Amino acid sequence: MSDKSHPGTALVTGASAGIGATYADRLARRGYDLLLVARDAARLQERAALLSKQYAIRAEFLAADLSDTAELRKVEKRLREDASITLLVNNAGIGPKGKALADDADYLDAMIAINVVAANRLAIAAAQAFAARQAGAIVNIASAVAIVPEAFNGTYSASKAFVLALTQSLAAELSDKGVRIQAVLPGFTRTEIFDRVGGSFDNLDPERVMEVTDLVDAALVGLDRGELVTIPSLSDTGLFDALNAARGALGGQLSLKKPAERFGLAA
Repeated sequence: MSDKSHPGTALVTGASAGIGATYADRLARRGYDLLLVARDAARLQERAALLSKQYAIRAEFLAADLSDTAELRKVEKRLREDASITLLVNNAGIGPKGKALADDADYLDAMIAINVVAANRLAIAAAQAFAARQAGAIVNIASAVAIVPEAFNGTYSASKAFVLALTQSLAAELSDKGVRIQAVLPGFTRTEIFDRVGGSFDNLDPERVMEVTDLVDAALVGLDRGELVTIPSLSDTGLFDALNAARGALGGQLSLKKPAERFGLAA
């Protein structure tokens, strides 16, 4: 359980580097104990020891490949059964190697396994566990391409659109359960993800690439403010409000008995 002096334990996936590692640092600074999850046990052990010493918190690690069903279930079990866990940072994911038409189908399947299947299973597990306790928070790391899918690899964009839609739907179910939920939509962020898929930030306009510490700090402010969707680089929030207003206006026309008159099918 958590209180003002001890907020509980944060389970952070993809915690060995990049966004996940930065969340771990910032949450430890806020007094959270940590359960760090990623594939690289050596890096996790080193990071857990460092954060434990630096912030005087308890930091554990759980090495797991979230594309492996058995290992994913191991993390899910801990999330469901450990009542000290009050926050899930659902961050683990992999990016594309290039355009979908030139990508390898097996690699895209692996992307779906982590970005969609694992993200969904952990988010649902957290939502169910936290709702039963009437407390907790879920942070799902999506991407800005969730709302501009034509700008990037189709499978990756679709996987992040799934995370956004999942968050928005769960928010409705959790609205009276005492559980906060947030989707974070980063743009280009300086992490290892490009190196892992053979890319380079040198080919991008530096004005479009955010430092990972800035991203996480902004996302945490958004969480504190109760934002459902946080786009760290967005200055004019009215643009996103207009997008949501348009979605709302569409609602009454999405499911009706007869096709619209514009199709010319009236009897």
